[in-house]
Amino acid sequence: MEKPITRFIGCDLGDKHSELCVVDEAGDVVQELRVRTTPAGLTKALRAVGQGRVIIEVCGLSRWVEELAVGLGHEVVVANARKVQLISKGGHKTDRSDAELLARLGRADVKLLSPVKHRRQNAQVDLIHLRARDMLVQARTMLINHVRGIVRSFGKRVPTCGADYFVRHARPQVPPELVPALDPVLDQIDALTAKIISFDRWAKVRAEHGYPESAQLTQVPGVGPIVALAFMLTIDKKERFAQSRTVGAFLGLTPRRHQSGARDPELRISKAGDGFVRRLLVTSAQCILRPAAQDSDLRRWGLALASRGRKAAKNKAVTAVARKLAVLLHRLWVTGEKYQPLGYSSSQTQAA
Repeated sequence: MEKPITRFIGCDLGDKHSELCVVDEAGDVVQELRVRTTPAGLTKALRAVGQGRVIIEVCGLSRWVEELAVGLGHEVVVANARKVQLISKGGHKTDRSDAELLARLGRADVKLLSPVKHRRQNAQVDLIHLRARDMLVQARTMLINHVRGIVRSFGKRVPTCGADYFVRHARPQVPPELVPALDPVLDQIDALTAKIISFDRWAKVRAEHGYPESAQLTQVPGVGPIVALAFMLTIDKKERFAQSRTVGAFLGLTPRRHQSGARDPELRISKAGDGFVRRLLVTSAQCILRPAAQDSDLRRWGLALASRGRKAAKNKAVTAVARKLAVLLHRLWVTGEKYQPLGYSSSQTQAA
């Protein structure tokens, strides 16, 4: 029989110092500490307070703190920061009060914290590779926009082209007086492109050898190894969701709800969950809806939504296709079915 938990330890993590608040089973605060956010500092504090349930918010520090606390014999709950923020909104907020709130929520009902699970370490490392590539892509986009804007202000224009070929098309359009200023920028764009291509090769090899099930996802046009890997690494385990349709909500692609009585307004998507994967799915949805894309049931459905209005309707259609794409990818991952662009039964993508 498991020993009942009698100590609830809220831990508000900070970059340099962390606040700990210990609440007993009666709900009384029995101890408060301020410690350095280091392995040595937290180890000493967590040993001193005695074993119990440690409650922390998910953040950049939470992974190693969880591992440390579990190693010391504590039960650890990693709280969803968005949920705790909604509960803790008020006029008096301090690190100490946040630690006490975590402890009390951990004592009252763990479900109030919407606990999250950290990814496996190897999955986290692979996801960091993908995020590093994304940062390089964003930096390259910023530099490309800079060059385009400067060249345009001098009466010339860089032809529309893919980012990988931008430098080749841009150099001839740069006025002679701007060469000393823009040549170094173009060199940096070239260097970033080379690094991005290197990451793309890594992703292809990693998907083939480390995540062979990703081939099920890349059957869908507009979904490459980058999107497939990011999706799988974020979900982590396909068994995580009993129903595929809940994946859209997990990734923040479903509308928020604020119902009150007869009032139930149409709101924007929640944007909960991982913004990186959500953005990749939106990009894939845009590829699915582009004029030259392969015909599919998903594309036809999205185009029908887009035809209902102007720009706003098109934007909603892209988001809707991204949500449906997330459901489809999870369904293919779970079942291992062969994807059929046309005639893929809607019951297969919605039944689970």
